[in-house]
Amino acid sequence: MIFLWAFLVGGAICTVGQMLIMKTNFTPARILVFFVGVGCVLAAFAVYEPILKFAGSGISTPITGFGGTLTRGTIQAVKEDGFLGILTGGLTAAAAGIAVATVSAFVVAMLARSRSK
Repeated sequence: MIFLWAFLVGGAICTVGQMLIMKTNFTPARILVFFVGVGCVLAAFAVYEPILKFAGSGISTPITGFGGTLTRGTIQAVKEDGFLGILTGGLTAAAAGIAVATVSAFVVAMLARSRSK
């Protein structure tokens, strides 16, 4: 059943993104920032965790999961380190994902052949 809920929640998030592309003049970058912001707001108001327990990777795999991770890391770091946690918490929590994305992009860039348009 967890797979069904993950599929439905993740699909709903992707459907909202597709509707934003089709019905608004938002650029993909603005939609990306919107979803990261939604993840941050959900985590800040303690709504992200219950959805995460319910839907699993349905909410953590899309870009909303990155926003939630940044916010949860910042909140935890502020509790542990005080004011300095505002600056370090989010990136510390998301460091593994950022590193994997960077290394993956580098490997693909080395393997792929670029073409001019």
